[in-house]
Amino acid sequence: MTNPEEFISDSMKIVDEVYRVQILLAYFLNRINQLCTPNQLTEIATGENIINYFDYTAAINAMLNNGTIETVEVEGTEYYSLTEKGKSGAEDFKKQVSKGLRDKIYASGLRLFAKLKNERDVHFEVTEAGKGYSVRCTSCDGDLTLMDITLFAPDEEQANYIKSKIMMNPMDFYCRIMDYIIENEEYVPSVLNENDE
Repeated sequence: MTNPEEFISDSMKIVDEVYRVQILLAYFLNRINQLCTPNQLTEIATGENIINYFDYTAAINAMLNNGTIETVEVEGTEYYSLTEKGKSGAEDFKKQVSKGLRDKIYASGLRLFAKLKNERDVHFEVTEAGKGYSVRCTSCDGDLTLMDITLFAPDEEQANYIKSKIMMNPMDFYCRIMDYIIENEEYVPSVLNENDE
């Protein structure tokens, strides 16, 4: 195991809440293996009450100062990126934070990135259609359209409900439709037996 003194400044040698938050954030950034904007990381860490906002702010400032994270700019957007020092520290010290908290922040990040992907890739049009409303859902993956489906709803409230239910997990909705298509069989009417008449 690496010497902890290499990663912890003199002011951080007392294990306190801010220190644990730094470990948790480093663990998350290392595990998720993708860049996070400052707003995204704030939402992931504090949005589900995983980390107190004030401890989060103090931890981020300490991590920027001690070189465990850095800001990088990609196509005009600023992101937090874990440095090599941060990656080593994340692995070496992750057990100082409970597995439950590590799992919770990771799940929070996965949910946020899935939501952002859905908002980018799934589009809806709710329009009046005769005696009700049509809900058109288009799901894309880059330039490829995976699904373009229109459903009928008797009123606007139900149309918006359909939209919200699909948006909760569009990929599952798509997979269920594909499963149904694959398993669908030709309708064969049952023939009445002569004795049944």
